[in-house]
Amino acid sequence: MKACLTAFLLLVIGSVCAQGVYVCTQPNGSREYRNTGDTRGCKKLDVDGISMVPSTSNQPGSASKDKSAAISDPSFPRIDNQIQKRRDQDRMLILLEEVKSEEAKLASLKKEYQNGEPERLGSERNYAKYLERVALLKEELQRTEKNIESLKREISNLK
Repeated sequence: MKACLTAFLLLVIGSVCAQGVYVCTQPNGSREYRNTGDTRGCKKLDVDGISMVPSTSNQPGSASKDKSAAISDPSFPRIDNQIQKRRDQDRMLILLEEVKSEEAKLASLKKEYQNGEPERLGSERNYAKYLERVALLKEELQRTEKNIESLKREISNLK
């Protein structure tokens, strides 16, 4: 917890160093760090520049070296080409079924939505409830269209 707070404070202090950092003591005794000292009980902190040291494990190129080393390792698990082809075919069938079901759902939603003017239900005597249902239908339509797009994109990546 203390480490997280310290990291957060360093981030905040580093981002607002040009403006200044103020520590404000609240009436209940808690401290709050701000970039303005416009309230009572605030004192400006004297902050020196923050130095950052890059991590050695996140340097560019180190991930690709690790990946190539893992692939060339004889103990790295390998899958037979036939098994992988069968898995890819199964995945393709599943994705195609999902596209079909999403397209059927989209057709149903479009039929109900009727270009933004669906029929009012008997339970919607309040016009606001009707508008809320129309908005939810529109959101569901958009979400279904995005699902179809992403499924088709995933299918095209398999080919």
